[in-house]
Amino acid sequence: MNITNDIKYVGVNDHKIDLFEGQYVVPDGMAYNSYVIVDDKIAVMDSVDVNFGNLWLENIENTIGERKPDYLIVQHMEPDHSSSVALFAKKYPHAEIVLSEKSVPMIKNYFGTDFLQRCTAVGEGDTLPLGKHNLTFVTAPMVHWPEVIVTYDSTDKVLFSADAFGKFGALDVEDDDWACEARRYYFGIVGKYGPQAKALLEKAKTLDIQTICPLHGPVLKENLGYYIDLYNTWSSYGVESEGVVIAYTSVYGNTKKAVLELKERLEQNGCPKVVVFDLARCDMSEAVEDAFRYGKLVLATTTYNSGIFPFMREFIFTLAEHNYQNRTIAFIENGTWAPNATKTMKSMLEKCKNLIYSQNEVKILSSVTPEVSEQLESLAKELCKE
Repeated sequence: MNITNDIKYVGVNDHKIDLFEGQYVVPDGMAYNSYVIVDDKIAVMDSVDVNFGNLWLENIENTIGERKPDYLIVQHMEPDHSSSVALFAKKYPHAEIVLSEKSVPMIKNYFGTDFLQRCTAVGEGDTLPLGKHNLTFVTAPMVHWPEVIVTYDSTDKVLFSADAFGKFGALDVEDDDWACEARRYYFGIVGKYGPQAKALLEKAKTLDIQTICPLHGPVLKENLGYYIDLYNTWSSYGVESEGVVIAYTSVYGNTKKAVLELKERLEQNGCPKVVVFDLARCDMSEAVEDAFRYGKLVLATTTYNSGIFPFMREFIFTLAEHNYQNRTIAFIENGTWAPNATKTMKSMLEKCKNLIYSQNEVKILSSVTPEVSEQLESLAKELCKE
């Protein structure tokens, strides 16, 4: 695949993987992206997962023929991008390894050697001339590891963006909705570090970017404003879409019954979108994704072992861990003799910023009664009043 006349794609698709980073379901696989810039000197941008290392090396050789790479640029040391560095170093013993200073000890951690004789550490604003192409390095700490750098090619106006603008899914799988899996990827992988992602976007504003080459997902060439606007919203923890997410757990079906009734009442009151997740059965990362996408969230669960049901506890913990903020939250609790789920949920959200709690709370004592239905109607009207 040609990105430009001089920039070639040499990455691989992984359809063997079932869980990315050991937790994110990836039914459409993953792409490990790598690129080659062919100039007077040749630079390879990042490596791939070691399980595909030999295929990656074949892709490089098929692209550059008998020439040898002069540089391997390591933007990110996470193993899905860097675990084939040792294979590359063995095959191309004269190539320099260009990376951030914080990456040098990480190489030793992974490979038992820091390749010290071959490493060139770069930082903010450093450049690497290849011939007609001139590369400038931009630090991007905590997007999403501390050592990350991104690289700008001023000749072809290409930003090699590391994990920024990445998404789940292999490149040989058709996907017309970039935002869905990119959003799930962002909030799962990068979302905790919104200020750092925002800082990278501010740096990117100073560059004339016509193409974005991420380490996962498709190369972005058209409508870049659309992708950048989404990243601005995501990194600011802003509301992307108007609507209500209802996340619930239910032991015997009574909490579920209340949730379905609330969904119906929300729709009757004009809510533009209602999304419901059964946390015991859904993909948790999708529930987290939509909790960040929409402006309002209803948490509905049972009192369980004097706390809350485990799947709800995991969900709220994940939201808080990823800096959930700037949202309206409502609560539905269920309990037969001592309901205190709402109190527990609120305590788990204490460190989240700028949350507005609904005035109406729903308390179920075992089953949905006419009184509970009245509470659900009041909550629906409050959530829809805007």
